[in-house]
Amino acid sequence: MTHGARRVAGSAFADRLKTRANLSIRAAVGISDEPPPICSDPALAYTPVDGVSRLIHGDLASMLIGGLASLFFQMLHPLAMAGVAQHSRYQRDPLGRMFQTAHFIGATTYGTKESAYAAIERVRAVHEAVRGTADDGRAYDANDPHLLAWVHCAEISMFLAGYERFGRETLRVGEADAYVQETAQLARDLGVASPPTTVAELRACLNDFRPELRLSPEGALARDFIARGVVKGFAHRLAYWLIVRSSYALMEPWARELLGVSVPPRLERWIWRPLARLTCRALRVAVPPVPRFRSN
Repeated sequence: MTHGARRVAGSAFADRLKTRANLSIRAAVGISDEPPPICSDPALAYTPVDGVSRLIHGDLASMLIGGLASLFFQMLHPLAMAGVAQHSRYQRDPLGRMFQTAHFIGATTYGTKESAYAAIERVRAVHEAVRGTADDGRAYDANDPHLLAWVHCAEISMFLAGYERFGRETLRVGEADAYVQETAQLARDLGVASPPTTVAELRACLNDFRPELRLSPEGALARDFIARGVVKGFAHRLAYWLIVRSSYALMEPWARELLGVSVPPRLERWIWRPLARLTCRALRVAVPPVPRFRSN
């Protein structure tokens, strides 16, 4: 075999390994379908095609850590947690729920206005049936604007924190505020009355929620279930363990205290964080981030 033929064969073998790793990683996090087509027409796209949302949401590596942190953070609201516990199948089909969340984020980040509004209406229709009574006797409604505001703020704060710590590139000045502003439109369409539009407003909103937060018995069960994970195989379990610990570290100390988890500062800084960054780099080789839109 000539040198050129060996190089071609080696490249093909590497591509096969990359494809296999891509499918394995996507399956491990509940993404079994191909990602939806990306709308690059500014007139048709729901989210700005050159926006920060596409940069952050397109980096699967940091989104895994930020997304897991958002789940832990959201469960600190007893009414939000009651809705998940009583109406969700997260324990029976956790990967299915993760796929639905990933599909919604993909549709509203990269899709057309038409596909995004269709996804939003499906979520609002599902929320219509998510009503009940929490462990403290209070009624909850998943379409309650106040509860939707909590879920939105908890989610985007952790997505942003995950990207700032583990993302592919450093955000430029003003891009964190731009991200909060871009995601505010989705929050409004879902039913949030006055979502934050800057990082300062986001932090203030989360601080206003603090008196309402506690870890309910249902929340403790969900915390332990998610922390254990459902991935199989030693390598996947080890990576998941690291992602869980890294997600804890994204939250403020007061949130970790409410959640009942600890993050040893030195261990996190000198071991967990460097290993998580290496894991993110490896993930990007198998599942490359969505290319950033560049205008002509």
